[in-house]
Amino acid sequence: MRWLVGWSSTAAGAAIGSAGATGYDGETLHPVGSQLLWGDPDPLWAVGDWRPDEVRVVNSDAQNRIAVLGTCAASDEELRRSLFTARGGALRHLTTWPGSYTAVVQVGRRITVCGDLAGARPVFHTPWAGGTAYATAALPLADLVEANLDFAHLAALLAAPEVPAALRDTTPYDGVRRIAPGHALVLRAGAREIVGYEPVASLAVAAPPADPDRAVDAVRDALVEAVRARLSAPRHVPDLDPGPVPGMGPAERRAARGMPVPGIGADLSGGPASGTLALLAAGLPGRPGTLLGHGTGAGERLLAVTFNDLAVSGREAEVERAGTLAANPRLHHVVVTGGEETLPFADLDGPLTDEPGPSLVTAARHRARLAAGSADHFTGHGARQVLDAHPARLADLLMDRKRRHLVRPVAALARADGSVMVPARVYGAARRLARTPYRAGLELLAERLMRRRFDDPKGAVDASLAGLAWARPGPAARWLTGEALAEVSVLLQGGADRSAGGSGQRPGEFRARAVLARSAADLRVLEQAAEIRSQRLHAPFLDNQVVRACRALPEALRVRPGARSAVLRAVLEGAGVTDLPPGWGAPSHASSAAATRAGLRVAADSLVDLFATPLLAEAGLVEARVVRKALRDAAAGEPLPLDGLADLVSLELWLGRLLARRGTCWTGTPARARAVPAGIPPRRGALGAGAAGAAGPAGLSG
Repeated sequence: MRWLVGWSSTAAGAAIGSAGATGYDGETLHPVGSQLLWGDPDPLWAVGDWRPDEVRVVNSDAQNRIAVLGTCAASDEELRRSLFTARGGALRHLTTWPGSYTAVVQVGRRITVCGDLAGARPVFHTPWAGGTAYATAALPLADLVEANLDFAHLAALLAAPEVPAALRDTTPYDGVRRIAPGHALVLRAGAREIVGYEPVASLAVAAPPADPDRAVDAVRDALVEAVRARLSAPRHVPDLDPGPVPGMGPAERRAARGMPVPGIGADLSGGPASGTLALLAAGLPGRPGTLLGHGTGAGERLLAVTFNDLAVSGREAEVERAGTLAANPRLHHVVVTGGEETLPFADLDGPLTDEPGPSLVTAARHRARLAAGSADHFTGHGARQVLDAHPARLADLLMDRKRRHLVRPVAALARADGSVMVPARVYGAARRLARTPYRAGLELLAERLMRRRFDDPKGAVDASLAGLAWARPGPAARWLTGEALAEVSVLLQGGADRSAGGSGQRPGEFRARAVLARSAADLRVLEQAAEIRSQRLHAPFLDNQVVRACRALPEALRVRPGARSAVLRAVLEGAGVTDLPPGWGAPSHASSAAATRAGLRVAADSLVDLFATPLLAEAGLVEARVVRKALRDAAAGEPLPLDGLADLVSLELWLGRLLARRGTCWTGTPARARAVPAGIPPRRGALGAGAAGAAGPAGLSG
């Protein structure tokens, strides 16, 4: 893991080692394995295995400086000029450079930390020593204040993971807060303020019509600049191979030792997102592939990695398309095969991540692919969330009086379902959503949780109808205890009271941003869980400028069937790539679901053992016997929501790893100064009183 951490203290003359920066016995307090970027009175550290080019500090004078951590295409002179603009309070320009990075600006005693638009680079904060500590990871702050678990947040994470009103600004650690995507944390002598840097669209006036061709060109330009920012960064060569191993070639030896190939590579799954990035990276000027003198010595070739699942069929067409794309002489194609050992749920060993996420159950599967990748590896994560149309966007079209643009998506659903009643059902649901206030949507979800009303969408039409709502239960909500659901229901009611004026966004736009934040947070978990030493994963679709360009796409273009592949095809054509294989862009959800079900069937016994005495039951969130029964039923082929079981299993894994850890992120503190020092205490209150009697004994004895 890599993060930055610092604090803003109240005393102007404070130095490191004072003003709350000391341990229990007066020792100097600083993060383990850190490099100091600037010192007192408001110090900032970079922690972890940052590359030298990933950490830049530019000073205008002793009181004005900026630190940029990550991949940022801005020059030092541009960073220096940005300080003069930031001095007046403007923030948005700090987020408009190509790349993925975190910017921290210090102007006198005012410190500004900018989060990103997607949520892949979050910012956290917590009160500490009369001031405020902040970081780009939650666990160091939890260690600093010895935070316990926030069980209400964990319940919301299972019951309503895509509902901001339920999650609020909380984290799994009590007292550690997260700033929302598109916002920045501003600290003035310890006092904190959270401000948004994106302009807010009006609900009263429809957005001006956007030209589709210009919007697609903007997406192309943003993607090209995002890829170029990675290609123009200094190349990183992992540690040299210590020597041969009998029976192993260089690539096998590197993979076995957890070492990536030098140079730049990309996923090539056969889908449109990864294929677009691979072809863009291979076609841009420069040297995108391996370094001369290392590996194959090709110099100009980009390493394209395709994962071929031998345990589950259904991806043959994708693998064939990947092979056709890899015939490009600028690509060096590597196919990684995986059997039952790489199925989801099969290998659940892994490191502790900053937060829980459903990708913990698939981390070993991704690690098998990434082990054959390059030191800098492109991935297409986030493309679906920033380009596809959420079903609730149909209500946005009605609010903007663009009914005729509903014809194409509704006709596609009717063809898929084969029913003449589909258009009336979809139009009626979209019309109801367009007329439903945000507050009423939250109250409806709160009532559904209290009454345990959960739907099981069957097919594309049911899924679209279920998505035509301001908020809906998560797939794991059906297995929570009544007390946990009641707790989340209370949170939603409180959110409805606070948002009497509405969400400030249209329902489709609101839902799409929530889904993007959920996906970006899970990608961050995946990066930590499947991390290969000396490797960097790059997700250009989650860069700020790419997200902005994708949000500017017209709704009418976005809701068309096959819009994502059409936009990416146009992006490639604008970049000079026209020879794409037949079927490029075809969806492939079925093979992923089949792999998940196969993995659940193979790992059923170990998963049941995992929930013999689960920590989730001690926390009062589930009944162990109920989850065990659900796992057995799903393994037997019952049509249960597999993503809900992944949420439960991943959270149980994360809790176990968190409580089993030793040590802390800080020096100068005794061994007890770490997050959750006392484990999970007996639960009391609204979530605990009933849960202790219902979930606890049943989980421990069932």
